[in-house]
Amino acid sequence: MAAPDTLSRTAPPSPGGLLRAILNTWRFARRHPTVVIGGGLLALIGLATLLAPWLSLHDPLEINPLARLRPPSADHWLGTDAVGRDLWSRTIHGGQVSLVIGIVVALLTTAVGLVLGLLSGYVRWLDAILMRFMDGLMSIPAILLAIALMAVAKASIVTVIVAITIVELPRVVRLVRSVVLSIREQPYVEAAIVVGSKTPRILVRHILPNTIAPLTVQATYICAAAILIESLLSFLGAGTPPEVPSWGNIMAQGRIYFQLAPWIILIPGVFLATTVLAINLVGDGLRDMLDPRFARRL
Repeated sequence: MAAPDTLSRTAPPSPGGLLRAILNTWRFARRHPTVVIGGGLLALIGLATLLAPWLSLHDPLEINPLARLRPPSADHWLGTDAVGRDLWSRTIHGGQVSLVIGIVVALLTTAVGLVLGLLSGYVRWLDAILMRFMDGLMSIPAILLAIALMAVAKASIVTVIVAITIVELPRVVRLVRSVVLSIREQPYVEAAIVVGSKTPRILVRHILPNTIAPLTVQATYICAAAILIESLLSFLGAGTPPEVPSWGNIMAQGRIYFQLAPWIILIPGVFLATTVLAINLVGDGLRDMLDPRFARRL
């Protein structure tokens, strides 16, 4: 009797179930086209960067003076730079650096900002201290603060991540704090206090779940901003080391050859703009998905 049960459990899905899955996917795509479009673009770019060792035609660090400043061709799909390095290989390898920095900054900023925002919004005496510090950080233009932080440390990917995390942190802290301030006076939170619940339990059980939706949306915007800031820092010579292929470094090294070989700047610029656009589309779609008022309108 065991064999038929096993076969029934491993049987392929019925045509009806497959049709329902297709219809559900189609309904989701119609309701949230920005998520589908942005997610599709982001998946293509992410897949290209993950498969960079297999998709690249040449070593991204290989110098070939005989092939310098060549236009796109069969041997060099996107042309070469000023020292003969293959631009296609450098661009997809540079995407690894830019995407890793954006994702890690988004995760770190969200995690640290969540803790600080919860404490600031719930512990009244700590609120004044943390908020004055965050106001001080926000009073300095983001790119100037990032350059100043990079100037006091050795250029590396880790340093860039730390600098951008500090720059973006106040936005998350203020967002979480605003959510906590609107929730801590709710009757169910006051009831938890009356029955003797400890502060950590109240924060984790009653307040933390309400911050997940806005934090998820904010994390996508921080990821896009981090990629832009890293590219700008590298373009100005204050970001990742020059030997590390990133979109900002590639554009910085090709700016003086723009009239002779515009593809050196345009190609990584298109990848950068498309990636940021895709992340922002996903963020806008998630905001609409997680907004109950929008869901009711649909």
